[in-house]
Amino acid sequence: MMAALPPRWRPLLLLLVALLHVLLIGGAAAPFRARDVLPLLPRRLAWQLMGATAHSAVDLLPSFVAAVAPGGPAAAWRGACFEENQAVLSLTTPGSSGGRNGTAAGGLNSTTSGLGGAVIHLKTASPQSWTCMDLYVFATPYRIAWDYYMRSNENHTFEIKAWEEAAELEYVKQHGIAVFLMPSGMLGTLLSLVDVVPLFSNTGWGQDANLAFLQKHMGTSFQKRSAPWSANIRREDVHSGDFLALSKIRGRWGGFQTLEKWVTGAFAGHTAVFLKDENGTLWVAESGYENKKGDEIISMTPWDEWWGMALKDDSNPQIALLPLHPDVRARFNESAAWEFARSMYGKPYGYHNMIFSWIDTMSDNYPPPLDANLVMAIMSMWTRLQPHYASNMWNEALNKRLGTEKLDLHGVISETEKRGLSFNQLLTIPERDDWEYSDGKSTTCVAFILSMYKAAGVFAPFTESIQVTEFTIRDAYMLKIFEDNQTRLPSWCNAAADRLPFCQILGEYKMDLPEYNTIEPYANMNENCPSAPPTYNRPSRC
Repeated sequence: MMAALPPRWRPLLLLLVALLHVLLIGGAAAPFRARDVLPLLPRRLAWQLMGATAHSAVDLLPSFVAAVAPGGPAAAWRGACFEENQAVLSLTTPGSSGGRNGTAAGGLNSTTSGLGGAVIHLKTASPQSWTCMDLYVFATPYRIAWDYYMRSNENHTFEIKAWEEAAELEYVKQHGIAVFLMPSGMLGTLLSLVDVVPLFSNTGWGQDANLAFLQKHMGTSFQKRSAPWSANIRREDVHSGDFLALSKIRGRWGGFQTLEKWVTGAFAGHTAVFLKDENGTLWVAESGYENKKGDEIISMTPWDEWWGMALKDDSNPQIALLPLHPDVRARFNESAAWEFARSMYGKPYGYHNMIFSWIDTMSDNYPPPLDANLVMAIMSMWTRLQPHYASNMWNEALNKRLGTEKLDLHGVISETEKRGLSFNQLLTIPERDDWEYSDGKSTTCVAFILSMYKAAGVFAPFTESIQVTEFTIRDAYMLKIFEDNQTRLPSWCNAAADRLPFCQILGEYKMDLPEYNTIEPYANMNENCPSAPPTYNRPSRC
């Protein structure tokens, strides 16, 4: 019947549903909330209501609400549906059972079943509507499970039938089971997933989704540039060490870069650097070049080839050229830069330390609701699903921080506990540029360039006291090492027309790099810097 309504009536129906929701929400619980009935409505009307509920990709991240430990006081929190929630944890003896739902050890055997298990007793009260529900994730470093609750004033139970190993039981005795709330409930989480999909779509729809996400969560403004959107670059005006900042706004890499920007505060998602050889041939060196096998490696590509690929890239890249300051260029050791680049050529992208350049502090680098508890839960999940991936992404780096070798994630957590450290503290230990991983030195796109700068003498006299693997893309373009006199910029870069302090050489939208070229290098730079959105405030000399 609703689908047959004339279009002019549908906004009125939307208004009536919203009004009914407002009238009924006061005092007692409402029979339903607008978002509770979305599946029952015609698709177009449901999408209109979905937009009004303001779900976004961020709502896919669960929020840490409590750690429930055996013998401890009841944990309490406010949920998305139920305003009053309490939970206690009781250990069970082998063979007993006390839960409606639950999870067993991955390889249940006599050893693990002899350890017993546990039951979480959770009481919910004061729902915001009759039809809402709360969706939870329960996690230890050894498992992740989930459940949902709809009924109020009931004692719900969630059972862990058997521990994975004795170490899991000991961990839970000391730290409890982490409880995470999906902030938008079951339906909101599904709608948020729908909101994420467009970020990775290589269409105008995907581009609009990425721009909207960055505007909402980072305050980014996107001003259209006047044509032409690409510059006619003269090789004579480009020098070794000149920096390239790239920003993709749709497609697979556009979606990943959007999320990376939001997490780190960078207004660019990839970087590369120019090198000019003794014959005057211009090259682009970068970490993260995708070869024909699909592997991301460190490469050196002739400029004409690289620029041709950029012009054909259907992800609509925005590219800025950041020339080095003449004083910095004067001390740039070109032969040392080439030597470093050649020594790294063909090595894999720096996945080992990618996340550690971002995490510097105990709590001030995480965009809400992300925190160290959720990071450990995600690591645990990926360790179980993709052990090789987990080893590449963080296990080796965590071992470096402990001075150990070949410990898996569970071993790392156990060793961290023995040393009286929290996992959160372990994540904040600074990366060292001289650490060698199983496949050599590990450099992300920006760490590769800054390592080249370091070898070329750009950071003198702080060369030995700066760890460039601690830098994000934002940290790099904030360095006061770039040209600061607009009159010295090449005429073809349209800096005056764009009113930018650098050359934007490609892109439909004007690139914004806040605090560009403002911070002089100093010892131990960027080893303890917060970066929480939406302001990403950075104290001096952190």
